[in-house]
Amino acid sequence: MEIELKRKLEKPRLLEGFPGFGLVGTIATEFLIEHLKCEEIGRIMLDEIPAMVAIHDNKVVQPLGLHYSKEYHLLILHAVTTSQGIEWKLIEALLALQKEIHAPEIISLEGVGSAEQNPDPQTYFYATHREHQEKLRKIGLQPLKEGIIIGVTGGLLIKAGSIPITCFFAETMSNLPDSTAAAHVISALDKYLNMKVDPQPLLEQAKQMEAKLKNILTQTQKTQEMSEAKKLSYMG
Repeated sequence: MEIELKRKLEKPRLLEGFPGFGLVGTIATEFLIEHLKCEEIGRIMLDEIPAMVAIHDNKVVQPLGLHYSKEYHLLILHAVTTSQGIEWKLIEALLALQKEIHAPEIISLEGVGSAEQNPDPQTYFYATHREHQEKLRKIGLQPLKEGIIIGVTGGLLIKAGSIPITCFFAETMSNLPDSTAAAHVISALDKYLNMKVDPQPLLEQAKQMEAKLKNILTQTQKTQEMSEAKKLSYMG
């Protein structure tokens, strides 16, 4: 594992969004990076991630890129690689990054499955620290009272210890990219961090952003499958 940062940061909030249900976390972080005009200042390297990058708009998209908003003192981990099978390595990397920058809080953006179509999907929260719970209730969010949290966010809640973890969960019905759910989670995050970000452009850019992310993730999956097939052919 290697964490590369081009500049020294002191106590920014750390925000992550991995490709999960509805790709909510990835879509939301993608939007925030563009909308807040974040600077790419580093990346996380793991041996378990395939040796590949995506190219979009003549630019390299890092599998685990680190982007910084000076205005809001926010470090965003933008992930366009699947976390399946390497969750604990990613959690170890996030906790190491949190320690290096002394982040006062780790924020997770996720999609959560909904049993029925909801024209006005809800956003829920789970926070480990009381002061954050109270703030989230004051802005009108309801706590997630029942549910199973898997992947990186679930592991963070197990391993973080005393580090404050705040999670936002937007309802979504589909494994397909859901920019509506992402817009709702951004709206909730905006109230929490008082960023004055308008999520409306996210809805307007939805199809373009969904197509981009879907293409990147599809190509990543194909590359992983090809890599595994080659390994098997060598062994056979």
